[in-house]
Amino acid sequence: MKDDVYQHFKREEVPVIDAFFDRINQVQNEYRPILTEFLDPRMQYIAQSLVGQRDDVRVSFFGGYANAERKRALFYPEYFTPTEADFKVVPLEIGYPQKFSQLAHGQILGTFANAGLDRNVLGDIITDGQRWQILVNQDLAAYLVGQIDRVGKIKVRLQQLSLADLLTPQADDAELMVLNLSSSRLDSVIAGAYNISRKSAKDLIKEKRVHLNWMMVEKPDLEIGEHDILSVRRYGRIKVGPVLGITRKDKIRLEVSVVRKKKR
Repeated sequence: MKDDVYQHFKREEVPVIDAFFDRINQVQNEYRPILTEFLDPRMQYIAQSLVGQRDDVRVSFFGGYANAERKRALFYPEYFTPTEADFKVVPLEIGYPQKFSQLAHGQILGTFANAGLDRNVLGDIITDGQRWQILVNQDLAAYLVGQIDRVGKIKVRLQQLSLADLLTPQADDAELMVLNLSSSRLDSVIAGAYNISRKSAKDLIKEKRVHLNWMMVEKPDLEIGEHDILSVRRYGRIKVGPVLGITRKDKIRLEVSVVRKKKR
């Protein structure tokens, strides 16, 4: 059965698929809900696909607010009705001297990574243009509040809040596009989205300026799939949508949502 499933996904996603199958089996055997850490949209798609139309196991996702990108998954038996509290997601407010300094998403993420934290215990980092919050695994919140007091050179103070105190994130200025590509390789998608040459796209990857689902990648020939998110330093972000078909010249018609880095 697993081999039938594997063929629908990328080779490098096999460990993720196996981990989800383990959780599904655990729900079936123990008849209780099983919670994951935070998943990127691609992993959420895989989890949902594996559960499919099963009657005995279901899956729900929550990341703190309706449009969260990174969400925790809860696999559960059919008798169970999940609530927000079951996902154990809390926001931390990042207090800092707003009059004298500015924070940035990359700075904040780097600070938490340097504290030895895996990305999967962290949800979205959100801002309303001044205030900043990060959504985290509730079990780690108290530890983080006591551990982190600087972002770069800026002195900060973390405070645990309730979801009722979550700020309204700034909306991305995303542009919906349809790309006609010779392949769905990483370098091809980047080149098409930002209207640059394949060589330039490969150089960006070689220079370690590209992240796929929040992980640095160095292989330009990686296959990109629906729900993948690409971050390209100094260019912006690409959210990958569905393949809409094939053109008469055998080009792949790929829908993407592109956020371009604002020039300062």
